[in-house]
Amino acid sequence: MSNLIFPKPWNMAEGEATPESVYMNRRDFIKGTSIATLAATASFYGCGFGPTPNRDAPIEWSAIEEKMYPVKRNTKYSLDRSLTEENAAASFNNFFEFSEIKSDPAFHAQALSIRPWKLEIKGLVNKPQTFDIDDLYTLMDVEERLYRLRCVEAWSMAVPWTGFPLKALLDLVEPKSSATHVAMTTFYKPFTAQGQLAFWRPWPYTEALTIQEAINELTFMALG
Repeated sequence: MSNLIFPKPWNMAEGEATPESVYMNRRDFIKGTSIATLAATASFYGCGFGPTPNRDAPIEWSAIEEKMYPVKRNTKYSLDRSLTEENAAASFNNFFEFSEIKSDPAFHAQALSIRPWKLEIKGLVNKPQTFDIDDLYTLMDVEERLYRLRCVEAWSMAVPWTGFPLKALLDLVEPKSSATHVAMTTFYKPFTAQGQLAFWRPWPYTEALTIQEAINELTFMALG
């Protein structure tokens, strides 16, 4: 009589598991082989909480935004479905910096001031630079694209984004031939973005793309 055993997907042999030294040093590897981009405010924050958000507050536009919007749509990037209803797209968000409850970030994010705001690019580049958020509107050929966002949580939405290809930004800083990744690090202001008070998460959030992924024409830096 044979005895067939079907192991669970998670029940792997010890030799198949990624060694601890590999995954614990992942960030060190990325630091040593990447261009680092850092989005940070120009001013430091104190130890008090941010202003109380107002759910009915009107949208505040900068002078450059009032001039730029609406941005011309690039019809090359079209969709085979209708756009997600605006209120649904704006109120169903995965921004753990503000909350793990998807309906909360739209409210809590109002406490975060985005001016002044800087984007710093450093690391394995020939021309490290720091850009003001409004500089990007004038330096780049800003356009609107329609993209379908698919989440690993099994939901999706179709949304218009305004921005520019990441490759255009990398062209300005000239990555070195030794650069293999682009590492992106978010801001860290836990007394404004109160989700960052969750000490069990590795703040500030860091994500990375390979150089090949970063220069792909579909890789888009969204401004709005």
